[in-house]
Amino acid sequence: MFNQVNIVPRWIIFSLDLVFCLFSLSFAYFVRFNFNVNLINLAELSRNLIIFALISCAVFLAIRTYSGIIRYTSAQDSFRILFSIIASNSLFLITNFFQLALGQDLVISNVVLVINGLCSFLLLITYRVLVKYFFIYIKNLKLNRKPVIIYGAGETGLAVKRTLDHDRNLNMNVVAFLDDNVRKSGKAIDGVKIYPSSELKFLTAGGKVSDILLTADIKADKKNEVVDYCLEHGIKVLTLPPALSWINGHINTQQIHNIDIEELLEREPIQISNDSICEQIRGKRVLVTGAAGSIGSEIVRQLAKFSPGMIILNDQAETPLHELQLELQDENLGDIAKAFIGDVRDKNRMEAMFSNFKPNYVYHAAAYKHVPMMEHNPAEAIRTNVIGTKVIADLSVKYAVDKFVMISTDKAVNPTNVMGASKRIAEIYVQSLFNSFKQSGIVYSNGLSHLNSKTTFKKTQFITTRFGNVLGSNGSVIPRFKEQIERGGPITVTHPDITRYFMTIPEACRLVLEAGSMGEGGEIFIFDMGKSVKIVELAKKMIRLSGLIPNQDIAIEYSGLRPGEKLYEELLNDQENTLPTHHHKIMVAKTREYSFDDVHKNINELIALSCESQDWPVVAKMKEIVPEFRSNNSIYGDLDISRDINLVEVFEQFTPGKNI
Repeated sequence: MFNQVNIVPRWIIFSLDLVFCLFSLSFAYFVRFNFNVNLINLAELSRNLIIFALISCAVFLAIRTYSGIIRYTSAQDSFRILFSIIASNSLFLITNFFQLALGQDLVISNVVLVINGLCSFLLLITYRVLVKYFFIYIKNLKLNRKPVIIYGAGETGLAVKRTLDHDRNLNMNVVAFLDDNVRKSGKAIDGVKIYPSSELKFLTAGGKVSDILLTADIKADKKNEVVDYCLEHGIKVLTLPPALSWINGHINTQQIHNIDIEELLEREPIQISNDSICEQIRGKRVLVTGAAGSIGSEIVRQLAKFSPGMIILNDQAETPLHELQLELQDENLGDIAKAFIGDVRDKNRMEAMFSNFKPNYVYHAAAYKHVPMMEHNPAEAIRTNVIGTKVIADLSVKYAVDKFVMISTDKAVNPTNVMGASKRIAEIYVQSLFNSFKQSGIVYSNGLSHLNSKTTFKKTQFITTRFGNVLGSNGSVIPRFKEQIERGGPITVTHPDITRYFMTIPEACRLVLEAGSMGEGGEIFIFDMGKSVKIVELAKKMIRLSGLIPNQDIAIEYSGLRPGEKLYEELLNDQENTLPTHHHKIMVAKTREYSFDDVHKNINELIALSCESQDWPVVAKMKEIVPEFRSNNSIYGDLDISRDINLVEVFEQFTPGKNI
C-alpha cells in the first residue's frame, strides 16, 4: 500500500511553506517582546505579515522551493530554502536601510528579522525532514525487509544508503556500515552505525544479514576474504560499477549487481611508466596485427592514449575489425585508426601494408590460440602462428621497424600441444633473427636483401612477451561457465586438479606496452601472473555467486583432459631462469640462443610440410625443432614413444650391454 502513496501536490507544499513563514514572523514578534502581547503593535504586525506574505510568494515562485519531493529532501533542497529566506528578509533590510537614510522609523525591527530568518529556516527544514523520515519509517515497517550491510562508509556508501532508502521498489534496510578506517568506528551516518571490518562475523552471526554491498576500494586479498566468508554463510554479495559509469554522476539501483568472478580474480592495479611509453609512441605509426581480437583490440585502446601518429589495425576478421574502428571513431580517434584487412600469412598483402604505412612499431598479436582446435589442425597452426610471425618479422626488418613486440603464451613453455609448440617455434625464430644481425650485421631472412657486415642499417629490436590466460578473452573458461550456469548446468571441468593463471586483459596489455618500451631486443619478458587458480574451485565460486549451491543446484562434471591440455601451466622451461627488471611485475627469461642458419633451415622445412597439410610429419618436425615438446593426451604422443626408442637405440650403440 505504501508504494501506492501519491506525491503531494505542489500547491500544498507552497501553502505549507507560506503558513510556516507567516507563523515564524509572528513568533519572532512574540520573542522580541518577551511574549508580552501588550507591547506588540498589532497594526504593524498585520501590515508586515501581508507584505511578508507577498514577498515570500514571489520568492518561492521564483526559486521554486515547492518543486522538490519532500520524502526525498536533500542538501540541495536545504540550500534552496536558505536562499529563499535570505532573499525574503533582505527586502525588509533594504527597506529599513532607506527608512534610516530618510530619518524615518524602521518598517520592522532588525532583531525581529534575524529571529524570523532563523525560525523560518528551522521550520521549513524540520517539517520536510520529519516527513522524509516518516516515509522511511513506514517503509521499514514492511514485512520481509532485507537487512543489508554496506562495506565502505565513504561518500559512495552514503549515496548508496540514501538510494536504497528512497527506492520504493527495493526491499532493503541498511543496518550497518563496515569500514577499514578505524577512526570511523563507532560513528554514524544517517543514523546508521559504522563498525570496523573485523566485526563482519559478529554482525552477520545467526543470519542477521541477507546482503552485503561493497562500495569501497578494497584490496584484492581482503575482497576475496570477505566474499569467501559471505558465500560460506549464504550472504549475497553485491557491488557497484566504477563511478565513471554512473548515470549523470548518480547511482542507479539497477547498477547494483552481484559481484562478478572477474572482480575477484583481479589484482592490485598495475602502475606502468606512462612517460617512457608516451615518449616512444607519440607521433609514431604503430601496427597491431590481430587487432580485432580480445588482446589486440585492448592494445589498440591503450596505445590510443599515448597520442600515436597512426594505428594500423590489421586483421582478417571483417566484422569485429569494423566494430573496433567504429568504437575508435566514437572516441574521436577515427583519423589515426586505419583498418587494413589482410591475412598475416599472405606475404604480398602484408608487403603492401608495410610499404604503404611504414610502421615504426609492430605489436604482433595475430595467432591461433585454442589448444584442442590446433591439436586437430597442426598444419594450419603452423601457417598462422609460424608463417604469419615469420612474414611480419621479416617485413619488420626490411622496412626498418624500430620494435617488434610478439605476444606469446605460457603454453609455449615445455609445450604439450601443437598450439604451444607453434608459438615456441615463433619465439625461436624472432630471437634467432635478432641475434643473427646483432652478432654479424647480416640478415639471413628469406625474401630479404642480404646485407654484408659493412652495411649500416637500422636494427629492429625483437621482443617477446609471455603470459597466461586472460579474463574475458575469446574462449576463456569463465564465459563458458556463465553460459552453463544460465542453462541450469552442469558445469564441465576437464580435471579435478587442473589449475590456471589468470590476468585481466587491460592488465596484460599494460604489461605488454611496458615490456615493449623497456626491451632492447632479443628478450623474452614474462609477467607475474600471481597465484594459480584451481578451476574446479573457480566453478564452485561462480555457482555460489549466482546464489546457487554447487553439486546441488548446479552439478559439476569432469570431462577429462582435452587433447594437448596440461594440468598446470608454466612460464619457464627447465633450461631457463629469470632476471628482474625495474618493474616488479615483469621479468626477463634467460633463454638458449639458436643458430639462425639452423632455425631458418628447419622452419622452411616445417613450412613446406604444412603447405602440403601433412599433419604427422608437421608435428614430427615440430618435435625436432622443440625437443621439450611432448604431446599430452594426444594421438601425436606416439611420436614421443618413437623418439624415445630411437634415443635408446643410439644410447645402446655407445654403451653395449648396458641394461636401460
